[in-house]
Amino acid sequence: MKKAFIFLLKAIGVIAIAIVLFLAIVFTVNVICNKLEKSKIEPYGQLVPVDGKNMNVTIHGNGEETVVLLPGYGTAAPGIDFKPLVDELSPFYRVVVIEPFGYGLSDITEKERSIENIVSEVHECLQQLNIDRYILMGHSISGIYSLDYVNKYKNEVSAFVGIDSSVPAQGAGEELPTAALKSLKQSGIFRLLVKLSPDQIITPPGVDDETKEQNRMITLKNMMNPNIISEADHFPSNFNVAETLKFPKDLPVIFFLVKDNSDVEGWEALHEEQIKDSLHGKMLLLEGDHYLHHTKSKEIVENFRSFMSEIK
Repeated sequence: MKKAFIFLLKAIGVIAIAIVLFLAIVFTVNVICNKLEKSKIEPYGQLVPVDGKNMNVTIHGNGEETVVLLPGYGTAAPGIDFKPLVDELSPFYRVVVIEPFGYGLSDITEKERSIENIVSEVHECLQQLNIDRYILMGHSISGIYSLDYVNKYKNEVSAFVGIDSSVPAQGAGEELPTAALKSLKQSGIFRLLVKLSPDQIITPPGVDDETKEQNRMITLKNMMNPNIISEADHFPSNFNVAETLKFPKDLPVIFFLVKDNSDVEGWEALHEEQIKDSLHGKMLLLEGDHYLHHTKSKEIVENFRSFMSEIK
């Protein structure tokens, strides 16, 4: 019994040492890779001064009307993520993709990610670009921020397009385990998981291998940075602010939603409620997942253009 007990203790000790050594290697590799990849990320778009920081923006097309694209929560590189939609929009519009602070190649800000700050910063960015009339097109959480935006800047926004966009009545949902996710990133475990399962990186279809690699590096850089964490922490208060808001009655609003969404109860009804008083409100259901703009960009743009031409 004594020999067996000693053997068991030694075995446990060896396993513990192996685990510590493994974690140390994973951590060290992550630190080295972060430094190496920082110099490998290639700039795209242009940097716009906003509130003493730089916000990254891409601009495509030369149309008379401007469409401003706003990303969903945690989208690593909106300039890459929106590519399928930009390709369909740019023959007809000037398309501006804004990467909020903490996203893409934009700086990180020290300001909390309240709906007031996010909306103010996006507006300042457009002002710096001398863009004062535009259509807002927002994915996911941007539906919440856009509600505040279109009420504050009614004279600038000519329409709102929601791509499976969030609505205040759905609630902020369960609290994200931001601390645990941050630990996964800092320890290097997340990098290891991505290595073992590359599909965890959300990349739009049709991009080349070089762009995929850029998207991977930017994802690893931005995951759970201070702005992304602050934004998640402000979900409850931001949703509460949006609950008191409605789309202006005369603002054209069209929603493109995932058909048979089982994640949020009453998904369609919640959006119908948002446009029930709109003079020009419409909702279309499309087969696909939450990132509808990855697979249904052609349908989105065709139906959006038809919707706008009917109003005119």
